[in-house]
Amino acid sequence: MKKQVLFIQGAGEGAYKEDEKLVANLRQLLGREYEVHYPAMQNEDDADYESWKRQIEKNLAELHGAVIVVGHSVGASILIKCLAEGDTKKITGIFLIAAPFWGGDEGWKYEGYETLALPEGHANQLPSNARIFFYHSRDDEIVPFAHLALYAQKFPEATIRKLNAGGHQLDNDLSEVAEDIKSLEKRRP
Repeated sequence: MKKQVLFIQGAGEGAYKEDEKLVANLRQLLGREYEVHYPAMQNEDDADYESWKRQIEKNLAELHGAVIVVGHSVGASILIKCLAEGDTKKITGIFLIAAPFWGGDEGWKYEGYETLALPEGHANQLPSNARIFFYHSRDDEIVPFAHLALYAQKFPEATIRKLNAGGHQLDNDLSEVAEDIKSLEKRRP
């Protein structure tokens, strides 16, 4: 059986189409052993947390066996909050790319941002067997690179990947992400 990967897109008009390039690259890099699922999220230009959460939960329920999740941009921040609030027993790896941090002293604050902010005790709610990875490019033109440090403070056990270049889309090259996904198998007993 192929290893299951669920990729959650970023938000904004045209985000699904733009992130298709990331997914195509990840599929190529992971090869035939992995099946990458890439659902189109509802209302991509106005990411509503509750509707995206319901869709993520539905997509996870449809997958069998262990699941690896990958999120990009707003999709990454919604994904981590969703996982902190739900049943995540079958998640073995969490990979978050260019995730905006919501709230706090230095995170983003827009009208209604509270719906995207992580709940208190969030780290304790994630599956203990799942490894967490964050990736962010220093030259990200959309989400400030400083948001990576905010996540590093909240998730001290996470692997933090500081990328020198690639912008918000990492030049559509998920080589490091693919290597880290493959490393999960090497670490299993």
